[in-house]
Amino acid sequence: AVLSGLLFYLYNEVSTRALRHLSGVGHSVANTAKRAVVIVGSAVAFGEQMDRPKAVGCAIAIAGTFLYAIADDIPRLGGGTKRD
Repeated sequence: AVLSGLLFYLYNEVSTRALRHLSGVGHSVANTAKRAVVIVGSAVAFGEQMDRPKAVGCAIAIAGTFLYAIADDIPRLGGGTKRD
């Protein structure tokens, strides 16, 4: 129980520090990506089958994160200014 509490505290500390460096949307997108990675990682670690709904959900989350990262870079590539 103590280890679980310590890990949860560290998770919240890292999340708060990340929020200082990211926009609210960027932080939300990173959190979504983290959840997808945790689901896939847990399935691999525990030898669980990734049935179709889980795989589709994770693929959508990962693809959305990737597309956001690309869209976020478009203003810088075009010479415009980035808005947060």
